[in-house]
Amino acid sequence: MVQIQLLTMKNFIPISKPSITDKEIKYINDAAKSGWVSSLGKYIDDFENQFSEFIGVNFGLATSNGTAALHLALETLGIGEGDEVIIPDLTFIATANAVKYAGAKVVTVDIEADTLCIDPDSIRKNITSNTKAIIPVHLYGHPANMPEINKLAKEHEIFVIEDAAEAHGAEINGQKVGSFGDCSIFSFYGNKVMTSGEGGMVVTDNESLFRRAKHLRDHAMSDKKRYWHTDIGYNYRMTNLQAALGLAQAERIEELIAKKLEIFDWYKKGLKDINGVKLNYQADWAKNVYWMICLEYEFWGEKERNQFQSTLRDKNIDSRPYFYPISDMPMYKESDTFIVHDVYKKGLNLPTYFDLSLTEVNYICETVKAELDS
Repeated sequence: MVQIQLLTMKNFIPISKPSITDKEIKYINDAAKSGWVSSLGKYIDDFENQFSEFIGVNFGLATSNGTAALHLALETLGIGEGDEVIIPDLTFIATANAVKYAGAKVVTVDIEADTLCIDPDSIRKNITSNTKAIIPVHLYGHPANMPEINKLAKEHEIFVIEDAAEAHGAEINGQKVGSFGDCSIFSFYGNKVMTSGEGGMVVTDNESLFRRAKHLRDHAMSDKKRYWHTDIGYNYRMTNLQAALGLAQAERIEELIAKKLEIFDWYKKGLKDINGVKLNYQADWAKNVYWMICLEYEFWGEKERNQFQSTLRDKNIDSRPYFYPISDMPMYKESDTFIVHDVYKKGLNLPTYFDLSLTEVNYICETVKAELDS
């Protein structure tokens, strides 16, 4: 069966690609024809309202990308020189870099081996008198333990900024991520659960934070005196064209998430009962949206994992490694994150996108099994 599939599956299967339908094309064309193609236009307001309503918060502020959203959130909360911000050591580099943009110190801590999200106990051990904020990352679609994190934050009077860039629609006890922090950010890059091409959003229930972030997003220009600027601001605005794509995707979000869950079920069935293989975990209090299919093989080191990826690519299957530990990067400080340093080298992500077929997933699973058994 594997050999038959290997002979018939000739098209390359990418790790991700967006789902673009007639709805997205219609909205983009309408935005283009309106002449409002930059940072003004009805689609921006509509997208902000639609997405913040989906998350269950009062305010949404569209930005040029997710990194900009994170930096804007930090600046809005007044985080800067002398402050420490705790983040997980396993995350995309943007989480750490945004802290550095704000002038604060990055403090990396360990994760939970099952959820791959920041460990509340590790947070507790690293809080100091200089800790100003925690940025939990909902990694690969699984929520971090926000009730415990918020309890710590309240106890020590520090801010919480949820990095939900990879977890649109994920939930904790029925409540969507992005609604737990003082403010939260999302990314709408092309490989995310939903996309606006590039783009991001800050969401919050705090009106004063929202208004401050909106002010800083547009060069901190006065709304009463044009071209008068009261602070050092930023050009972190989203275009109307991007928002048109984002709105169409936001209106399809339940459909997009449902397909992610279906694809994970296909992988779960296709890769069951393989010694040493672990797929995405889901805590009993969580809804995982499976942004990326995670496969860990306990017998891999980094070299073996990378070789396996090369083999998959030879079979026309794309994959990507887990993120490297932030603390291993030359611009950041080393830390004793034992779980992160054990997990990252034996994990990879497999293709998962809306148009992925059951036939393709079966081919991937058969190929994985054949290579691990060889």
